[in-house]
Amino acid sequence: MTQPSDHVSAQDQPLEERVENRSHRPSSDAFKEFMGSHWKQAEDIEYQPDAAAEYAAQRRVTLSQRFPTDRLVIPAGAPKVRSNDTDYRFRPHSAFAHLTGLGVDHEPDAVLVMQPVAEGTGDHGSNHQATLYFRPLAGRDSEEFYANTKTGEFWVGPLPTLKELHQRTGIQTQDLNALDQAVTADTAGDSGTRIRLVRNADQNMDAMVDTARIHAKADLEESDARDAELAEFLSEMRLIKDEYEIAELRGSVESTIRGFEDIVRAIPQATQHTRGERVIETAFFARARLEGNDLGYDTIAAAGNNATVLHWIRNTGPVKEGELLLVDAGVEADSLYTADITRTLPVNGKFSEVQAKVYNAVLAAADAALAAAKPGVLFRDIHNTAMEILAQHLEQWGILPVSVEEALSPEGQHHRRWMPHGTSHHLGLDVHDCAQARREMYLDAPLREGMVFTIEPGLYFKQEDLAIPEEYRGIGVRIEDDILVTADGAESLSAHLPRTVEDIEAWMQRLWQD
Repeated sequence: MTQPSDHVSAQDQPLEERVENRSHRPSSDAFKEFMGSHWKQAEDIEYQPDAAAEYAAQRRVTLSQRFPTDRLVIPAGAPKVRSNDTDYRFRPHSAFAHLTGLGVDHEPDAVLVMQPVAEGTGDHGSNHQATLYFRPLAGRDSEEFYANTKTGEFWVGPLPTLKELHQRTGIQTQDLNALDQAVTADTAGDSGTRIRLVRNADQNMDAMVDTARIHAKADLEESDARDAELAEFLSEMRLIKDEYEIAELRGSVESTIRGFEDIVRAIPQATQHTRGERVIETAFFARARLEGNDLGYDTIAAAGNNATVLHWIRNTGPVKEGELLLVDAGVEADSLYTADITRTLPVNGKFSEVQAKVYNAVLAAADAALAAAKPGVLFRDIHNTAMEILAQHLEQWGILPVSVEEALSPEGQHHRRWMPHGTSHHLGLDVHDCAQARREMYLDAPLREGMVFTIEPGLYFKQEDLAIPEEYRGIGVRIEDDILVTADGAESLSAHLPRTVEDIEAWMQRLWQD
């Protein structure tokens, strides 16, 4: 049987087009003409600068001072495929968010390009002119409006205009179509402009810059090193939070505290479900979506022995009376700053004697670490302080197989069997913020005012652990708070979320009686 002449055979149809075979979209000229007409004109709105705009501008000045003669390319990133033609909810790269002040999900594929100019003649007296390239809102008389499932307003809602983002960010804006020329122009020869790129954010940008470098006969090893240097500096820029960032983190923490209240209220329901951990997880997720952009990371809702699995995110287990429930969760604000808090709760509202003993040991370690935190103290010493307290308790209980001194020595570390992770990490746009910073700027660095990090000691006694008495097995405890370094000490941003055995028990009873 022959194929009708107006159809393309299956063999001739490109694979990338076959995803549209389910579509019944009309294509007649009459439809196109009618679809593009009779729409209300968009209002010409004047936009105020975003709250982050002034701070983001200063960050770009700092970046310009560090790399005054190089073209700096910072992509927001592209949507990531979840399955076939469905994507994960888009979140821009943290470096892009930090330098533009833009969060949420409205600039997929956007790229910030900072072009070098004569010294002091750029934006805000810097050495660069910044331009934000993105795909603006398509007109309702265009096919994109109704036919493009990724960017069409009929499918995904309105996108910002060039004018809107310019007024909100204070950054010059251009259509994404002009990006190629802006990134690749004038790169050849010894006098050509060098490019520094935030890599692995957008594969298309990686390919574009790599091609430009090859055509310019650039040393690719040196180019990779320059890109790594840019990533390193962008991470280290975020070690000290400004006023805007601290305010956003405070808001994320407050939303997260309300999420923990939701968790407590959900515990009775969780005990009645075969996947009770999922009941806990979804209770918190609802708060994250109601008050923020999303979760800052996958929620850990771990009951019983699952609480001894450090990153238990399957959350498929039951929540049983008499066990502990460890929840590690954080709300990510629309600005993308996230909280990161952990509480360990008795499912029935009251700690057993041995549960309280383990909990109080972890609490003592957390309190000692917080007391030690102040400007000038080495970041690594926060961890060391907590470890000393935990080792002392393990020795008192007859669990530690050696002395405290031997365990704490580099050659020992026996106590780490029950506390194998670090006590602290920086917090901000990423839950593990500043991850590309150098060791001497992070782990080995003194604390400075404006740093925000977690303090999160724990003890994890697995059910299968034959090195401990049976009464401890199946108990996992972690307590985590978000800490701001102040001029003369440190402030726990999450301090009013109950932490002591007595306060937790009273708090849970109060919420259950509401």
